[in-house]
Amino acid sequence: MKKRLLSMAVVAALVGCSEPAKQETTAPAEQASQESQTASTASTADMLNQKFEQFSGEFIEQFWQYNPGYAVYVGYYKYDDQLPVPDAKSLAAELSFAKAQLAALLAFEVKKLTASNASDYYILKNQLESLLFSVEEFKSHQWDPSNYNVAGVFGVILNTDYKSKDERLRTIFKRMENIPAYYQAAKANITTPTIPHTELAIQQNKGALGLFEDTLHTAMTESGLSEADKADFNTRLAEASSAINGYISWLETKAEELKANGNAKDFRIGAELYDKKFALDIYSSLTARQLFEKAQKDKSRVHEEMVKIADKLWPKYFAEQTMPDDKLVAIKQLIDHISVKHVERDKFVDSIRAQIPELEKFVIDNNLLTMDANKPLVVRATPEYQRGFAGASINAPGPYDAKANTYYNVTPLDHYNSEEAESYLREYNHWLLQILNIHEAVPGHYTQLVHSNKSKSLVKSIFGNGAMVEGWAVYTERMMLEQGYGDFEPELWLMYYKWNLRVIMNSIIDYSIQVNGLTQEQALDMMMNQAFQEKAEATGKWRRATLSQVQLTSYFTGYSEIYELREALKAKQGDAFNLTDFHNQFLSYGSAPVPIIRKMMLAE
Repeated sequence: MKKRLLSMAVVAALVGCSEPAKQETTAPAEQASQESQTASTASTADMLNQKFEQFSGEFIEQFWQYNPGYAVYVGYYKYDDQLPVPDAKSLAAELSFAKAQLAALLAFEVKKLTASNASDYYILKNQLESLLFSVEEFKSHQWDPSNYNVAGVFGVILNTDYKSKDERLRTIFKRMENIPAYYQAAKANITTPTIPHTELAIQQNKGALGLFEDTLHTAMTESGLSEADKADFNTRLAEASSAINGYISWLETKAEELKANGNAKDFRIGAELYDKKFALDIYSSLTARQLFEKAQKDKSRVHEEMVKIADKLWPKYFAEQTMPDDKLVAIKQLIDHISVKHVERDKFVDSIRAQIPELEKFVIDNNLLTMDANKPLVVRATPEYQRGFAGASINAPGPYDAKANTYYNVTPLDHYNSEEAESYLREYNHWLLQILNIHEAVPGHYTQLVHSNKSKSLVKSIFGNGAMVEGWAVYTERMMLEQGYGDFEPELWLMYYKWNLRVIMNSIIDYSIQVNGLTQEQALDMMMNQAFQEKAEATGKWRRATLSQVQLTSYFTGYSEIYELREALKAKQGDAFNLTDFHNQFLSYGSAPVPIIRKMMLAE
């Protein structure tokens, strides 16, 4: 979900509400009067906080009615059989709801709320402002055809054991009823598509066909449904497949027309929209431009660290060869040389699956944070309908069904030719594959999201901030190595810095592409020669930067802010600082924006 820039009002609310008022000596009668007033004020504040908590609870329930698919993702199944049709009527209703809720929210006196409720207030405010911005200004529903894909929620319902399989199939049957109307509305909404988003929509909806024509059909055939119910189910499946195929054909025709007449919308959103989207999505203490400049400085710092390691490793691998004067050339040559150590192509997914227990053992043995052995992690091949955006990802259950499986999606390399597969494997070589698993699984996304589901604040768990979620995963990469994972092997540290450069470069190229008009050739040169990425990775990142905006900055932003918070607490607490306590406390705030967590932790 989307977050926004922290205002000074948040600081006042979070810090001010946790500081007791100073006491002065007064006469008994005056003191009694003051105590009465204080009690009355406290009572009023309690009532206000109770009212706010009631408001947030009612808001969440209504939010699920408008977003039943997202509700399923977080484990709330009350509306699981509903598929809203994204037509003009439903869009207008959602806008009206958001505006009314925002007006009601703004009526609260935020300075009188507790620290936890004040942070929830700003998260909800951001959520509503983001929704209004998305519909009224950003308008991606008009130019991004990949917004429309029904498969994901059906896949979650089928694969989550929250009720019997036959009951879930009946839910799926009812939910399929609106699929034809859904895709008809999608075609009506799309007026000015971009070519990259159109091509992604074609790819992913082709993947969706596999879910309906193969997976769901097989599940229905093997179920305990009656023959009559199975016949009706088959009819719905055919209608769904027809609607999806119709959408794909429509998009393919549209793509050909766009390429022929040159009328496609530019995927670049420009400075004004980028700045607004960054403020809402990232919720940082920095502006987009400030973050861009910070990333450029950090790139230079990391290059310096890599030079130190390269000086140490060069004699080991190139004893008879003089090191090039251009240190970046030397680093790239060294990385290229050792990247040949990687898993075999057909063992890529299995090797990831095998490494997870090793990471869990290291975290537990070193008491880095609390792990929950009762929350399963399942490594699987990425479903077809989710492919095309990232090579690895996490599908985690929400707070309502926290015991459900977390899926670590890994895309197999069967879509690559031999040259492309080798390039990809060199990118995710022996050392980088370990960093990837730290990031995605333990103690990165998987571990953080398990903790998030335990937050006392449902708001903080549901409306997770992307920069916090991604930032934590990036932070754990460095933290694990600092704590001795890999025995301080210089090759691992060199590859870590290469990986960290990717995070930094994400922010640089995203801003440069979307705001400054960076070309594909220039972007690939930067990624390959300044961040030492393989061509397959760099090409994939270019594609991702054409399909998303701002999201690529979340990694560096969140990581920087978390690391700076840790160092600030170290300085404040001195010898009393405990890394385990820091991690557990930080994760206890759900997936709230880092600036909000920072104010609460520093105040406490």
